[in-house]
Amino acid sequence: TRGGYGSIRIIDRLDFKRFEKNPKWLVGYSDITVFHSYLQTHLGIESLHSIMPYSMRDKRETNALSIESMRTALFGEKLQYEFDPHSLNKTGTAHGVIIGGNLSVIYALLGTPMALDPIEKILFIEDVDEYLYHIDRMMQSLRLSGYLGKLKGMIVGRMSKMNDNEIPYGLDAQQIIHEIMREYNIPLCFDFPAGHEEPNLALIMGREVELQVLDQQCTLKFKPSTECKQMMNK
Repeated sequence: TRGGYGSIRIIDRLDFKRFEKNPKWLVGYSDITVFHSYLQTHLGIESLHSIMPYSMRDKRETNALSIESMRTALFGEKLQYEFDPHSLNKTGTAHGVIIGGNLSVIYALLGTPMALDPIEKILFIEDVDEYLYHIDRMMQSLRLSGYLGKLKGMIVGRMSKMNDNEIPYGLDAQQIIHEIMREYNIPLCFDFPAGHEEPNLALIMGREVELQVLDQQCTLKFKPSTECKQMMNK
């Protein structure tokens, strides 16, 4: 019903056999990235990076957008987002399965059986309450491991409430990510409305998507589930 730390303490103690036979939507974000990653790496089952019940008390209009996007995804309706361009974007179009979630959790899972396979994937990342130097450290680790070079695209969500040291780092979180991603010739977009701020739009992790990053507008389209099944059967 709410987030917080702890998923990584129990993930290897859970038995997913009954879940695999009769899967349900697993919905959440932030620390829940551990469960999203497990379902992707071990079971090949989609899950929903989305608002959680604790946040549904908030009646602001932006929160209503989050809830409606979750409903749209859960009911199998057409899921597509258009959002504003960012000055640091890298234009282009990419097709692939979307993976990811909280950057700190993705980084923590490197080298474990839950580490997400980046090959031909589109990576979504977001984070909150991190020091800027640590954002750089995590991204550099992904670069040095060869992880970033295998992606087809990247979507950067909200990088919220970032912290700096007494001696300023000199770049904000978006600039840090942009600097590291410059060597990769893939579409890159910033400030997608998902993460630890409202609206927190729903993303179907493990679903085939089309990411289009243009100077005037960015678009993220999710394939209908029937199309995904046909593609897997082929």
